[in-house]
Amino acid sequence: MPTKPTLLTAALTAALLAPGGPAPVAQDEPAQRAPAEPAGDAEAPAPESAEDDLDLVFDDEGNLLPKHFNERTQKAIEAGLDFLARNQSADGSFRNTRDGAVYPVSMTSLAGIAFLAGGNTTSRGPYADNVKKIVRYLLSQADPNTGIIAAGSENGRTMYPHGFSMLFLGIAYGMESDEAVRDRMKTVIERGIKLIASAQSPMGGWYYTPNSGDEGSVTVTQLQALRAAHNAGFVVPEDVIDKAIQYLELCRTPEGGIRYSFRSGNSTRLPISAAALPCMYSTGDYESEMAEACLAYVFREYCEGDNNNSWNKRGGHTFYGHYYAAQAFYQAGDKYWDRYFPAARDQLLNLQGQGGEGAWNGDHVGPVYGTAMALTILQLPYKYLPIYQR
Repeated sequence: MPTKPTLLTAALTAALLAPGGPAPVAQDEPAQRAPAEPAGDAEAPAPESAEDDLDLVFDDEGNLLPKHFNERTQKAIEAGLDFLARNQSADGSFRNTRDGAVYPVSMTSLAGIAFLAGGNTTSRGPYADNVKKIVRYLLSQADPNTGIIAAGSENGRTMYPHGFSMLFLGIAYGMESDEAVRDRMKTVIERGIKLIASAQSPMGGWYYTPNSGDEGSVTVTQLQALRAAHNAGFVVPEDVIDKAIQYLELCRTPEGGIRYSFRSGNSTRLPISAAALPCMYSTGDYESEMAEACLAYVFREYCEGDNNNSWNKRGGHTFYGHYYAAQAFYQAGDKYWDRYFPAARDQLLNLQGQGGEGAWNGDHVGPVYGTAMALTILQLPYKYLPIYQR
């Protein structure tokens, strides 16, 4: 079993890798878009010192931890990462688990993001070997002709694994120190960008399979994939991004949220609305009427009144919704994060173990899905992944 970092080591490492400090491995300069800072109520206050910027506090034993962290949180993260490491197959996938057998590339990618969110790369960290195996596995699943990254049909939803794997590879690319592997990643990512661009519908969205329509959840998956590629220095067609944001605009509802698809009526889907927010922010859209209305709607549904007292939210797909809502609130600033995270943290900690030792059984999809999403939420304050930062 990998050696676990101490609480103090983890916190100090997080400090070194916070915005304004050195990154895990220098990434290439982004080619085009850069996100704007939040405006209005969504803007986090400017830090007055390094400690303010890091939002760090001391626990009872004198160890330095991120804001809203405690030893129980740290131990839950360690147990979750150990669960993923124990259940990884020799080829790097998670095929031996219930959800990993049905969605091999999707689950492997989500698990990989959870490892990265803990500061692991292919060359350092207690789970470096696990990350290395994930990179190799995902590269092996890329079709050299079409550019899609998927293990067969993945239950008829190949654009999900493509988007999640592109997100992981885009993040991991700047951390990769092996030039041969980095070259392979570059080829796969470039082909993957072309596939996403060619699969976009005339309306501006994406559907479960390439060139078959559009709906919200697949659309946000592709948007985050493109942002990760952009952050890694790859050229992303600006018109593809513009059309995707226009698609979300077309899917707005009177409540301020986003519906399932343009043709699905005005029924707001809370999980998709939550997922749309970090995608808007990743394109620099903090100030538009759509972004502000969507944030107000999602925050109300997750955090206002009694809504803050229960993990389950309206609309189902609870882990999925929290996975994106947490990213949105973290990027929107302390006003939102301070209200959301302490309650969500405790709810997650109480749910751990339902998918096995150290695991979460997310949305009844399976333990890799739930554990990867829970770990990504809990590790956001570590600030290792620029795509999730304010």
